[in-house]
Amino acid sequence: MSVYIMDEISRCLNCKNPLCVKGCPVNTPIPEIIQTLKNGNLNAAGERLFENNPLSMMCALVCNHNEQCEGHCVLGKKGIPVHFSTIEYYVSNTYFDKMKIKCKEKNGKKVAVIGAGPAGITIAFKLAQEGYSVVIFEAKEKIGGMLQYGIPDYRLPKTILERYRKKLLEIGVQIRLDTTIGGTLEIGDLFKDGYKSVFIGTGVWRPKKLGISGESRGDVLYAINYLANPEGHDVGETVAVIGAGNTAVDVARTCLRNGARNVTLYARGTKIRATEEEVAYAKLDGAEFKFCRQICEINDEGPVFKLALIDDEGNTTGYADELEQEKADTTIIAISQSPKDKLLNTTEGLKGSDKGFLITDENGKTTCEKVYASGDVVFGARTVVEAVAFSKKVADAMDKDMSSEDK
Repeated sequence: MSVYIMDEISRCLNCKNPLCVKGCPVNTPIPEIIQTLKNGNLNAAGERLFENNPLSMMCALVCNHNEQCEGHCVLGKKGIPVHFSTIEYYVSNTYFDKMKIKCKEKNGKKVAVIGAGPAGITIAFKLAQEGYSVVIFEAKEKIGGMLQYGIPDYRLPKTILERYRKKLLEIGVQIRLDTTIGGTLEIGDLFKDGYKSVFIGTGVWRPKKLGISGESRGDVLYAINYLANPEGHDVGETVAVIGAGNTAVDVARTCLRNGARNVTLYARGTKIRATEEEVAYAKLDGAEFKFCRQICEINDEGPVFKLALIDDEGNTTGYADELEQEKADTTIIAISQSPKDKLLNTTEGLKGSDKGFLITDENGKTTCEKVYASGDVVFGARTVVEAVAFSKKVADAMDKDMSSEDK
């Protein structure tokens, strides 16, 4: 691995106008990192990566690099781009456990972080470094959010999240698991207990339903529920996955690793929303794709579809009269997710869109005083690095807001 890393860093052209940096949502200073490594200072490179992106180790594994840093590399225009994702993971993974995070002296102010997903973890690190006493409230039994329960272990080893939990505790962040805010405890209770600011990063955990007959059958699952506990579901040998996004691909590949022999993904149109790389891996694993299928119902045999009629421009013009029955032991619906509404229903002044996403300004401030939000609960399902990028901005706004109270 180290020899390969050295080969890769030697290929970097150290461009004066690095397109790779512009292609990264969090503007990782890639040439700077590589030059630091060339100078033999891995620790300094690791510190710079963490400073810019606290979740750099995870982003190195789960980001869509072909459309971001590596996809913008000049060398990739006529050949092979520098594989910065491999460099980033090597550096972050090597440096993380020995890293000593510098935190300012405690300022006597408490911050509540609701949700321990990518956004919440980022906020916790950033504000703890600024001297705030941070308490994370997580509804589930482990931290990570979608990183823990929505991304398969073969893509993101969960041991990484345990290392992050220990690092948060190391800098004084308290983590209260199995605690839902919006149930017994509400946001109002947090302010009564002296929290100066509250951050919401609760994600999107409500599956979108199809609204068809058969959706409540015992052999039907929603993607997010399946991915949270694949070993707990016996899906049989033949699985139908409704959807063709990244989550659907994760479902298909996970099924093939947990006993299924035949897995087919059904797309409504002619295109696949998942990344090319993930689709290629899914096909290599044995998954099949079928296009132009509009699901009508799910019966004893499996899903039933109408075949979409497509014009030369790829637009759906109608549907064939006959129905197409597909056989499946289990049908898994993977079309989308939305936020749960507990916080909206229990917090006076907190407003959401018609789809349940929290309304914020450009700095993540919600319609409720001293309450901020970021991540999927604001924007819908996005990438980890996008959550980090906006959450850094939100952390700065929260710090500025709380610091102004002293003036």
